[in-house]
Amino acid sequence: MSHGGTPEEQAALDQRIREKLSEIRYPIMVMSGKGGVGKSTVAVNLAVALAERGNRVGIMDVDIHGPNVPKMLGIEGRLIEGGENRIEPVHLGPNLSVASLGLIGQDPDQAIVWRGPMKIALIRQFIGDVAWGPLDYLIIDTPPGTGDESLTVAQTIVNLAGAVVVTTPQDVSILDSRKSLNFAEKLKIHVLGIVENMSGFVCPCCGTITSIFSEGGGKHAADSLGIPFLGSIPLDPAVVTAGDKGNPLLSTKTTSPAHEALNKVVDLIVAGIAAREAEGGYERERKRLSPEFRPEQ
Repeated sequence: MSHGGTPEEQAALDQRIREKLSEIRYPIMVMSGKGGVGKSTVAVNLAVALAERGNRVGIMDVDIHGPNVPKMLGIEGRLIEGGENRIEPVHLGPNLSVASLGLIGQDPDQAIVWRGPMKIALIRQFIGDVAWGPLDYLIIDTPPGTGDESLTVAQTIVNLAGAVVVTTPQDVSILDSRKSLNFAEKLKIHVLGIVENMSGFVCPCCGTITSIFSEGGGKHAADSLGIPFLGSIPLDPAVVTAGDKGNPLLSTKTTSPAHEALNKVVDLIVAGIAAREAEGGYERERKRLSPEFRPEQ
C-alpha cells in the first residue's frame, strides 16, 4: 500500500472510491468519544447479526493503532490479499467480509508511529481498493475520538447512512460522547442513535443486574439532544469471553440479557434506516457519489 501519490493517482483513487461506495447501500460508522467503552464489541456484533439475517455485510476496521476486529472475529494471523488497486478482504461465511488494518502484515507488538497525512492516505486507499462487491451494509469501526481517522472516514465515505455512538453510563463517557455527536452534526452525518454499553453487571450465578457504573446517562443524553436511544447493554462476562475467543455473542445461540439487548440494538438500527429510506432521507448522501462531487481533503 502506498501512502501518497501524484495528483493523477489521487484522481484515479477518487474515482475508485466512488465506484466502491456506489455498490454499498448503507455504510454505518461506529464511534465513541473515548476508549474502553466497547465500541468494537458493538460494531462486530452488529456486523455478525446483520450477516446472519441474510444481508451482505462488510466490516472495516480503520483503527491503525489498536485494531481489535481480527481478534474478536477469530481471524488473527490471516492476511488480506492485495494486488494493484485491489485488496481482497477476508471472507467469513457467505455474507460477511472483513478488512482491517490489523490484517496487513504489521507486527502486532510494534507501535505504529505515523503522522496524520500517512493515516489519511492509507485509509483513503483502503476505502478505494478493498474489493467488497455489492453490500447491503458496511460497518466501519473507527478509533475513539474525532481525530484524523474518523474525519477521513466521514469525508471520504460521503454516502454514510449514519453513525452509531457508543458510550457507558459514567458522566465522563457521556461528556465525551457529546463530542462525537457534535462531530457528526458539523459534518452533516445522520445519527442513528446512542448505545449505552456496560449498563449494569450481570451476575454469572444468579443473573441479577447490578448498576456499578451508574445508569441512564446514555438515554438522558439522547433525550436531551433529540436523537434515538438504541438501548442499554449490560456488562456480561459472556460478552468478554465470546470476544476473546473470536466468537461474537450474537453468533452464538446462547440467551442472556446482553444477547437480548444487542439484538434489540440491531433491530432499532435496521428500523431507523428503513424509516429514513422510506422518507427519502438518503437522497443527499447518494448524490455525493456523482463525479462532480469532491470530498474535502
